[in-house]
Amino acid sequence: MLALALAACTPGGTDDPPSPSGSATSDAPDPTPSDSGTAGESPTDDASTPSDDATEAPVPFPANTEPDTADPSADAALTVTDVRVGHHDGFDRVVLELGGTGTPGWRVEYVDQPIGDGKGDVVAVDGDAYLQVMISGSGYPMDTGVEEYAGPNPVRAGDDGEVEEVRLLGVFEGYTQAFVGVDDEPRPFRVFALEDPTRVVVDVRDDG
Repeated sequence: MLALALAACTPGGTDDPPSPSGSATSDAPDPTPSDSGTAGESPTDDASTPSDDATEAPVPFPANTEPDTADPSADAALTVTDVRVGHHDGFDRVVLELGGTGTPGWRVEYVDQPIGDGKGDVVAVDGDAYLQVMISGSGYPMDTGVEEYAGPNPVRAGDDGEVEEVRLLGVFEGYTQAFVGVDDEPRPFRVFALEDPTRVVVDVRDDG
């Protein structure tokens, strides 16, 4: 499906154009750096929050809702430090920021029910469809030396787009699990990574 694409992003600055790899290279446009990520920022964004490019992405939206996967680097030991949600023109963006070493991998897919890996219980997530985000290359704070995300949890997205909320569950056997609650029905999504700081980005297409 879509492969890992990395872009460099500095707080308050511009994103260097990423170089997509794998199957997404044939039709993927070269993204244009933007001056900031202010359009459609989530309520948690402030002057100290890194800019997430809201106008371009290194991969196009797929025409389906199939799972998206990527492998982590061999030295990956990462902890989620922040979760942000924002509504943008044509899509909703979920950003999971990570601290630690290496680059993350992931498996992102729609599931029938949001079930936690640790206990196997159904998790309360607001939405009609459930997008499960599994970030591989994850570690506990005691192993990564990074303070984990402290909330709010879930992160509410408001009523303007397709994403209703994001609930972070934590780390289990090398994976960080989170669920994205989507309104109405499964929507096409794309996944990619950004660097400096390390982030896994999930965009859910909004056709409304």
